[in-house]
Amino acid sequence: MPPTRLDLRKLEQFVAVVSAPSLAAAAEQTYITQQALSVSIRSLEREFGVALFDRSRRKLELTTAGRELFDRALPLLAGADRMAAEVLRVAADEAETFTVGYSPAFSRDEIYALIDPVVHAHPDLSITVRQVYPAQMEPMLLDSDVDVVLRRGVATPDTLACAIHSYQTLRIAVNASHEWAGRDRVDIAELSGRPIVVWAPEHRSFYTDYLVSHCRRAGFDPTLIVSRIQGVPPASAVVSYPDACAFVTDEAGTTLHGRVVVLDVAEPPLVPVQALWLPHTVCAPRTTLLTQRNPTTEHPSPATA
Repeated sequence: MPPTRLDLRKLEQFVAVVSAPSLAAAAEQTYITQQALSVSIRSLEREFGVALFDRSRRKLELTTAGRELFDRALPLLAGADRMAAEVLRVAADEAETFTVGYSPAFSRDEIYALIDPVVHAHPDLSITVRQVYPAQMEPMLLDSDVDVVLRRGVATPDTLACAIHSYQTLRIAVNASHEWAGRDRVDIAELSGRPIVVWAPEHRSFYTDYLVSHCRRAGFDPTLIVSRIQGVPPASAVVSYPDACAFVTDEAGTTLHGRVVVLDVAEPPLVPVQALWLPHTVCAPRTTLLTQRNPTTEHPSPATA
């Protein structure tokens, strides 16, 4: 542990050295000379008592300790920037805003149900919801473009804080012309041999892998179709693929102006809603989102049940 409190300015300069294509570019980015930047990095290494860079080669390379510091520095610096921005907002007496990102695995109706407790607990709060693709989630949180992201997942990203918010009931969507459209319920095993529309290939998406695992648990390997239309509500998949089925978490019944029917599943699995946010930050609406549930649409996390 460093004997003195870590200097965020030195940490910022360290991140610049790692991220920039050259030491000269890093020096220009941080508005100091190359010599001063080198002195700052050496000072940081003395504070930790370890080498952060391997200097035995022509190009600087991170040591294991340096990589660990870099990974932890990104959210720490982002949190410091967020704190400064919030202090200035409060000093200027500006209204707080709250931006929620969500993955394409949710419909807008589902997202509204998830944020409903925030809407009621903070009646004067301006709230924006934005669809965010998986590759955008971490950068947008680090840049404070969103305050929290809701996605299907359980893995913990190294640079972000996360928690399972709740669980939702899995159902099956079919086209209104499908032979199952008049039914109330299906068994997952009945999907054997039938095409299932997903939003990403297996092994490229946690959610797809999760759905595939339930199919295999039911005794079959699913036949998957990756949807050619991205960014639309999950239930809409079967509009373009009328002979296929899709896993959804919409309420049972008709949707999309009667073009799609959502069916209950016998002994339905529950799928997680995971919240991601930037560590080292405070956000009252986010705390409300994480601690208050909409009992009509969600199953609480087992940890809070």
